[in-house]
Order: sequence, then C-alpha cells, then structure tokens
Amino acid sequence: MADFFQNGVITTLHKLRDRSIETMEAELKEFSTINPMALILPSLYSELQGEALPAILQQLEKATYISDIIVGLDCANEKEFLHAKEFFSALPQTVHILWNDGENLLGLDKQLKAQSLAPTQPGKGRNAWYCFGYALALDHIESVALHDCDILTYDRSLVARLFYPVSNPLFSFEFCKGYYARVNKDRLSGRTTRLFVTPLLRSLKKVFGPVDYLEYIDSFRYPLSGEFSMRKNVIKNIRIPGDWGLEIGVLSEVYRNSSRQKICQVDIADQYDHKHQELTTENRNGGLEKMAIDIAKSFFRKLATEGLVLSREDIRSVKAAYFRIALDFTEQYYYDAKINGLEYDRHKEESTIELFSKCIMDAGESFLENPMQAPFIPSWDRVFSAIPDFSEQMKAAVRNDKLL
Repeated sequence: MADFFQNGVITTLHKLRDRSIETMEAELKEFSTINPMALILPSLYSELQGEALPAILQQLEKATYISDIIVGLDCANEKEFLHAKEFFSALPQTVHILWNDGENLLGLDKQLKAQSLAPTQPGKGRNAWYCFGYALALDHIESVALHDCDILTYDRSLVARLFYPVSNPLFSFEFCKGYYARVNKDRLSGRTTRLFVTPLLRSLKKVFGPVDYLEYIDSFRYPLSGEFSMRKNVIKNIRIPGDWGLEIGVLSEVYRNSSRQKICQVDIADQYDHKHQELTTENRNGGLEKMAIDIAKSFFRKLATEGLVLSREDIRSVKAAYFRIALDFTEQYYYDAKINGLEYDRHKEESTIELFSKCIMDAGESFLENPMQAPFIPSWDRVFSAIPDFSEQMKAAVRNDKLL
C-alpha cells in the first residue's frame, strides 16, 4: 500500500486503499455522459495469440463506461485481419480496427508521404499516432486512454484508475501517466527505468545543473510506462517520436504544451508484468539497447531545444556521472530486494549498467553527428491543415475494412 507523499512538480494520485471497482465504475459511468471515453490498444497481430490479450478482453467486457475501443493492428495479412475482427467482436463497446497493413490505411499513408507528413518508420509510435488521429475523428469522444496489449497481470481496475483523473469533470487534469511497482514474481523488474532512465536523469542534472524539464521528468515514478490518458484536445498538438522514445516523447510534448497543474500520475496496479525486452550485446539495432539509445537521444534533443549546447565533452561527462550514480543505485536495490525476500543478481545488474553506458555514448555520437534530425511525426493539427478532410477519409477507410 502506497503512502500519500507528494514529490516533484506534478500531482501524484496514490492507491491508499482497496476501493471497490464497482463503485469507481459507477462514477465513471456518470462521467461518461459528459466525457465519453475511448481506449486505444496498439497491438501486433501476434499478441492476439498470446496469453495476455485474451485475458485483457475478458476484463474490458465489464468496462461498459468506455464507449469506443480503437485497435491499431500491425503486422497482419487479410486472413489475420478477419480473425482480428472476430477476436474483438466479443467486446460490448464500439470497436474500430485500424488495419495498418491493409490497402485502405496504406493508401492514406501514401497520401501523407506525398506531403512529407507520414511516420517514417514502423513501430508502436506510428501505430499510436494513427490511433490518435482516428480518436480525433470521433467527434463524440472527449477522453482517451492508451495501454499496452502484453500486460500479463491485467485487471480492469487499471483502466478505471487511468481514466478517472481526466474524465472526472471536477478535476482539472488533462494528462495522466500511469505508474506501478515493477516487481516480477521473486525479483525486481523495470530494468530500463531503474538502471538507465533514473540514473541518466540524475547524471544530466549533475552535469548541467537545475533544468526545469529534467525536474519535471524526474517527478514521474515510472516514466517509461505505456499507460497514459488525456483529454482529446491534448492530442491535436503533440508531436511524438516514431522510435522507442515514444513514452519520453509524449511526456516532453505535454511539458511543452500544458501547465504542471494539469498533469498528474496515478497508481494503477499493485502488480504489473508484461513482455520483457531481450538484453544482448550482439544487436544494437533492437531490444533493450535500441530502446536505451533512442531514449537517450530524445533527452539530448529536448535539452538542446531548452537552449543547452551539448559537446562531446559533455556527453563523456554524462556517461561518467551515469556510471557512478547507476552503480550506487545497485547498492540501494540490493538492500531493498533483501528486506523483501527478493533475489538480486548484482553481477547481472552491473553488466547491464556497463552496456547502458555504451548506449549513452552511441546516442551522443548520433545526436552530435546529426543534430538537425527531425525525429518527430507531425502533429495532427498540421495534418488536418494540409488535408482538411483527412479525418473523414480515415473513418471511411476503417468502415470499408469492416465490410470485408
């Protein structure tokens, strides 16, 4: 059970007691008359055959306060798309499936490419971006939430607590980030946050001094969580990265566009487990290494937009500070694990830190060699300005796919 301690520059909404899910859902049902809600599920087709997503659907069947569910379906041929339609048909909500590999959606993507408005690389960022655009096309929707489809410990209270802060008409929040304790069975999990993001943030503050943006990011208890919610107006202006920096990129855009008083984080789960990225020294273009490099680059780019001038000497200082701070964290994690009866492999943790430190140097070199790179997908405001009827085209494309 969490305490009520508030830290950082954003509001934290804790889980202070085991509240009845039925009571919360009854309130959300009332909120939905003013703020109708849509849930976005960015999904690979392979996740339909996994252990997590079928169980998630069983839980969502009871979340009747959600009016619409938008599924972004990646890596599916026509036969697999038809199976996906049947798979999601069990849901009582209105389901919209964006078949990203289908002829209709690819045609829209081609139209955007002709005006240099399309995402340039596949992945979760591209999937989520198209789902955001479709949510904007649904005129009746006011609040939107997104969560991953590989959550093995899913319970419908997760999505209820995620929606509550942005759908409650008495609350002023327009963006909410979910957080949770990452403890996987008998050991600490959440390596990328524990061993990379948090010590990297502390090292950036050590090298560059107080920076409002770094204080803001460091206020989030789990900045890499794939669960967040927002009022629909927030979606229009954000420019998200198409790489592994999606979660940090969204937080950075919200920082740019919203006041701190309108941003919060909420405890959404007592236990959380999902698919874990592989850690390998053989593939720097995938897995945890690629994620770490993209995240570090997103930090460097954002600091540059804040007016900081980064040099190779700065990157080396950040790497050195990171290494020392991260190793100090392993001491704290060791003590925390032991008092809770958890296993802790210090050798594996420190080996991971050594690999992450190399990722910082790789990210720094990449940023310095191409500081003018534009990694962000354009905002939907820009798309609708360039192609005023694009939202209607999206709805028509999804309707046509539904008729297959």
